[in-house]
Amino acid sequence: MSKFPVILGNIDITVDNVAPDFSNYVNSTYIPMKQFEYGSKTVVTFEVEEFVPCIPKHSQPFTIYSNHLYVYPRHLKYDSQKSFTKARNIAVCIEFKDSDDDDAQSVKCIYGRPGGPLFTRSAYAVVLHHHQNPEFYDEIKIELPTQLHDKHHLLFTFYHVSCDTSSKGTTKKKDLVETQVGYCWLPLLKDGRVVTSEQHIPVAANLPAGYLGYQEIGMGKHSGPEIKWVEGGKPLFKIATHFVSTVYTQDQHLNNFFQYCQKTDNGAQASGNELIKYLKSMHAMEGHVVIKFLPTTLNQLFRVLTRTSQDDVAVNVSRVIIHIVSQCHEEGLESYLRSYVKYVFKTEPITDTNTKTVHEELTKSMTTILKPSTDFLTCNKLLKYSWFFFDVLIKSMAQHLIENNRERMGRTLRFPATYQHSVETLVNLLVPHITQKYREYPEATKNANHSLACFIKRCFTFMDRGFVFKQINSYLCCFSPGEAKALFEFKFEFLRSVCNHEHYVPLNLPMPFGKGRIQRYQDLQLDYSLSDEYCRNHFLAGLLLREVGSALQEFRDVRQIAISVLKGMMIKHAFDDRYPSRSHQSRLATLYFPIFGLLLENVQRLNVKDISPFPVNCTNNNTKDDFLLTLPTSGNPLSTPQKQNTLDSSLHKDVLGAISGTGSPHASSTPNFNAVKHADSRGSLISTDSGSSIPERSNEKTNSLDKNQHSGTLGGSLVRCDKLDQSEIKSLLMCFLQLLKSMSEDALFTFWNKASSQEILDFFTVAEVCLHQFQYMGKRYIARAGMMHARLQQLSSLDNSFTFNHSYGHSEADVLHQSLLEGNIATEVCLTVLDTLSLFTLAFKNQLIVDNGHNPLMKKVFDVHLCCLRKNQSETSLKHVFTALRSFIYRFPSTFYEGRADMCAALCYEILKCCNSKLGSIRNDASHLLYFLMRHNFDYTKRRSFVRTHLQVIISVSQLIADVVGIGGTRFQQSLSIINNCANDDKIVKHTAFPSEVKDLTKRIRTVLMATAQMKEHENDPEMLVDLQYSLAKSYASTPELRKTWLDSMAKIHVKNGDLSEAAMCYVHVAALVAEYLKRKGMFNQGCRAFKVITPNIDEEASMIEDVGMQDVHFNEDVLMELLEQCADGLWKAERYETIADIYKLIIPIYEQHRDFQKLAHVYEILHRAYSKITEVMHTGKRLLGTYFRVAFFGQAAQYQFTDSETDAEGFFEDEDGKEYVYKEPKLTPLSEISQRLEKLYSDKFGPENVKMIQDSSKVNPKDLDTKYAYIQVTHVTPYHEEKDLQDRRTEFERNHNIQRFVFEMPFTVSGKKQGGVEEQCKRRTILTTMHYFPYVKKRIPVMYQRHLDLNPIEVAIDEMSRKVAELKQLCSCNDVDMIKLQLKLQGSVSVQVNAGPLTYARVFLDDANVKKYPDNKVKQLKEVFRQFVDACGQGLSINDRLIKDDQLEYQEEMKANYREMARELSEIMHEQIG
Repeated sequence: MSKFPVILGNIDITVDNVAPDFSNYVNSTYIPMKQFEYGSKTVVTFEVEEFVPCIPKHSQPFTIYSNHLYVYPRHLKYDSQKSFTKARNIAVCIEFKDSDDDDAQSVKCIYGRPGGPLFTRSAYAVVLHHHQNPEFYDEIKIELPTQLHDKHHLLFTFYHVSCDTSSKGTTKKKDLVETQVGYCWLPLLKDGRVVTSEQHIPVAANLPAGYLGYQEIGMGKHSGPEIKWVEGGKPLFKIATHFVSTVYTQDQHLNNFFQYCQKTDNGAQASGNELIKYLKSMHAMEGHVVIKFLPTTLNQLFRVLTRTSQDDVAVNVSRVIIHIVSQCHEEGLESYLRSYVKYVFKTEPITDTNTKTVHEELTKSMTTILKPSTDFLTCNKLLKYSWFFFDVLIKSMAQHLIENNRERMGRTLRFPATYQHSVETLVNLLVPHITQKYREYPEATKNANHSLACFIKRCFTFMDRGFVFKQINSYLCCFSPGEAKALFEFKFEFLRSVCNHEHYVPLNLPMPFGKGRIQRYQDLQLDYSLSDEYCRNHFLAGLLLREVGSALQEFRDVRQIAISVLKGMMIKHAFDDRYPSRSHQSRLATLYFPIFGLLLENVQRLNVKDISPFPVNCTNNNTKDDFLLTLPTSGNPLSTPQKQNTLDSSLHKDVLGAISGTGSPHASSTPNFNAVKHADSRGSLISTDSGSSIPERSNEKTNSLDKNQHSGTLGGSLVRCDKLDQSEIKSLLMCFLQLLKSMSEDALFTFWNKASSQEILDFFTVAEVCLHQFQYMGKRYIARAGMMHARLQQLSSLDNSFTFNHSYGHSEADVLHQSLLEGNIATEVCLTVLDTLSLFTLAFKNQLIVDNGHNPLMKKVFDVHLCCLRKNQSETSLKHVFTALRSFIYRFPSTFYEGRADMCAALCYEILKCCNSKLGSIRNDASHLLYFLMRHNFDYTKRRSFVRTHLQVIISVSQLIADVVGIGGTRFQQSLSIINNCANDDKIVKHTAFPSEVKDLTKRIRTVLMATAQMKEHENDPEMLVDLQYSLAKSYASTPELRKTWLDSMAKIHVKNGDLSEAAMCYVHVAALVAEYLKRKGMFNQGCRAFKVITPNIDEEASMIEDVGMQDVHFNEDVLMELLEQCADGLWKAERYETIADIYKLIIPIYEQHRDFQKLAHVYEILHRAYSKITEVMHTGKRLLGTYFRVAFFGQAAQYQFTDSETDAEGFFEDEDGKEYVYKEPKLTPLSEISQRLEKLYSDKFGPENVKMIQDSSKVNPKDLDTKYAYIQVTHVTPYHEEKDLQDRRTEFERNHNIQRFVFEMPFTVSGKKQGGVEEQCKRRTILTTMHYFPYVKKRIPVMYQRHLDLNPIEVAIDEMSRKVAELKQLCSCNDVDMIKLQLKLQGSVSVQVNAGPLTYARVFLDDANVKKYPDNKVKQLKEVFRQFVDACGQGLSINDRLIKDDQLEYQEEMKANYREMARELSEIMHEQIG
């Protein structure tokens, strides 16, 4: 290497990104690419050929012509040659020749070097000095001809280059400088393919004509010209080539196919078997070859498909196409296939009637492959990648119509009947694959389903639409209810795709709707149910709604899929810029009128009025039976949950229900939905046969006794009763609201006119639910929900479906955006509902004023109005709500000022709440509305008075206080002032009594508000709060409405605190109050005394005073019935089943009189369940009706020093000092629990350092207590019954219901100690009598008086032994003896370890040495008790002997032995045989 000269030089390389729109460049074939600017100063950039690895992911389909051969001379081994004397500085010349004749010139196709000509006839490699074995590093690029033949070859000529620089001169002849030293050649084709591998070829010393024909034939002989070989023909020259061609393939299998196709194109006879062989071999093609020749290969395959007459060839062509498509997908290169279909694929024009089309032949082949007997792997690949074939079908159909001018022909004439039959067969074969293989091949079936949907959707553009409808119907007929979730997903994805057709609206032929108002909206023939006529005229919409209606009876995931499809369609219509006007949207709305029917059918499942950021199907365990009853049905039943959501319970706790005590029963009326069974294509419409499906729904009650209602459907399907999820409800309601907002007034009037009464009630129930679900919850709520959602998402435990747009974030910007969005939605919903209400009240005024407006329809419409006021609304919305209410009052005055006062009362309550609003504008509007109500009432009575509004305002204020709403502050006082000012400034009534009456009303309100402070003070003390409210209730004896209000409020507090028995008693007192009122008015034959069998405390209601307060009371029989139902429900929840029958004894005669047999059946069903419950709890003994405690308070006042000269006295218990109460606590409340509760309650009130608990239960002397402290004494007491009472109170319930006397015992001895020996142990029994009977409307009752009974030692012994005897007899007398309890009791009576107790009594009081110390009658009584004790033990042992198993025989024998020993010793002590 040291001999070689060093040539210095620089090379600069820049690597940079090239923009996709790079300009002024030519490709490797020197073809100018796009954006090439021709000019003298144009700087041209050359694209270098990229040699990518032969792997599919790096390959691209050939799209630009290229046919290059790169030649690389490698090495010449010339060190041993003897043919030439000089062969050292060797050069090689490369030529491309198309002939081996003498005079044949080389082809000018070799790319020249930069700066030289574009193409040259030869190229030289670099010469290495003085090397006999030179290595070459040159690359020669050759542009090959498009058509190659066997004569094309590379010719290599070797030269010795003389480097002699002797003195002979410097002008040597050229032939002396370059001396030929050999030739070699390389034919380009071998077996029809270009040679590309590395070659070792011999070198010839001469080059005769026809040298390509030289061929060794063996035995030292050859054919062709005589050639002299260097070194005997050894392969001395090594050469490599690289072939880059978009024309010639190096893959043998593809090459064979291409050659066969070329031969047949040139007129050769086609051989089906040979072609099939080549087609099958194409499955072995290399992946990169498939990708590179993708367009060419597919074009040729489709060409063969249309030209072959053999079915086997067509099927094999399709198999190859499937294989190619599969390979592209497996390599992730499906984009090449999409580009092919979009830009490359083109059908051949039809030249004669026998010419076949791609879509016809491909459809047939796909049908063959999908048949069950074919290769399942190929079939699955076809399913998985079916989109390609359907896209090809569609493009072929389109090109066929365009190129043959058939697009203007009638749709039925565009394609032959054979093709339609093929498509129908394809669909019928494909769908079973989808429905049967979805578990085994989920991806393949999903893709096939989507591809089929897209294909059918696009067929609407080209084919007869009736035929396409028929295919859709055939598809859906393959699905049935109750299938797996995946199949429902497939079905609704299919529907979504088909319905997304750009001409979906014209396809559904929407009903024409006249411009302007139609005079008689009753004459409009609009479909509001899924009738046959509707499905014929609106096939796709009917199909979608039918499937959505069916899906609503499925499980949650399926429902959500269906609802999302429907919601998506309606969103698409709303934002479709082709239908922007109101008239367009109203016409679109006619397509979806049956949504009303679907929602009304499922109204009870939508009726969820509580909202939560994380809605789930909750279950209320408080009800007796929450389950779904269904009629027997044919076919496979759907899987339905057994429990029903009761999230709407809060509505029934609302104030309106508390005031009015009413509820409107909802009868049911449900629309049909019909199944389209058959289809035809006459007139591009569909004819349908439908089966009737008439679901039945029972009345909905607010009372949990009525939760067990029959609900079923005829026609083989079930109607579910479980509540929908909040996300589902919101989506359905959004569809409802969009429809309501878009439809014309005439269409809405028509719907109301056609609907039944119950359907209209359900319609407004849905509207009311809209207000609940879309109420504005505020930024804090949204922020809190966002944070909770973010946390739960981290745990992957939440379905992201808890809000309207499912996009709660927790950043400040997200919260602001979400709050703005939801605020706007709430406002829009409110205004839409108000518009609807306004239209209805205008059109149906006569129906609303029936019975002076006291009818279910008016009640429902009013409830929706009131809901607008109750729910959280924006300031803008509330202004419109107040205006709507003012108009409503003006239109229907009799509803508020005559008859029952429940609506007036509810309205007053809500307006007064708004009078306490934080917003001044809301307070102002509310005050003016309340003034309008009073003034309108005054005018309605011809300016005599406004007693109705006056009284209801007072009642509402009382109720607001009872509900601790917090009124009475400055804001409320300002509202009262506004009302006063309005009255004083109203010139029209200035000289009437109205202003003074308003002033008197506001004065009375302020008087009532004075109770607020005391209520507020004791809001954390439930007992004191109830006492205060009861004292207010007693003060309203002359105003039944107010007394009822406070009793209802007490019931709410009891329910809140879990005191269900006390709540039930409040309901009973309310019902008795109404019954007494009705009796005095001659409207009911029994008064409050009818309730005395339930509670003796009911006599309180007999003290009703008939005064001015009774002038505006409008109780009636219906109110009483509802209150009695409420009583029964409350008693059920309190587990006092025995009293339910007494309530229904009052209800049954009324129902019998009205011939209401349905309600009678329901009543007797409840009674049956009640008596069954009684039997159950008596058998199990698990019912606990309460625990009782005596609570005494001591501590009247304490002194606090404020200054040196002033003191102040503050009371602890004040009037309660020294008072004793009996508290009733729920179930098994331990003494420690109530003690801790009272201690904490009064410690919070007086301070923990000032409260002490007295642990002893003995009598307390207040003088011995420190006045600085508040003392509380708690003692457990039990109900007390004398012997004669127990004969009447035979059951456990009777001994714990209506009880007034209680007992507790304290041990003592004569010496003063509490405990002593048996012979000196005494006890004091204290019997307390309360002022009322438990249970009562209050959970604590003052002790009226008490008496004490002291027992001496022998009496204590008699008492203890009598108790043991009673317990044993009770256990033995049970029908189903509890063996464990019996054994424990026997063990405590006869076992050696513990029988010292009974025997000790015998030894102390019956022994001969001691018996004289005690009275004879007591001794005799004790002996008799011992006899009974021994008999009871013996009876217990006999029963236990029958119950035990073999493993307890030893235990039984031991107890028998102990029993005999005890009887023997007692016999000796008593001197008689015992046992």
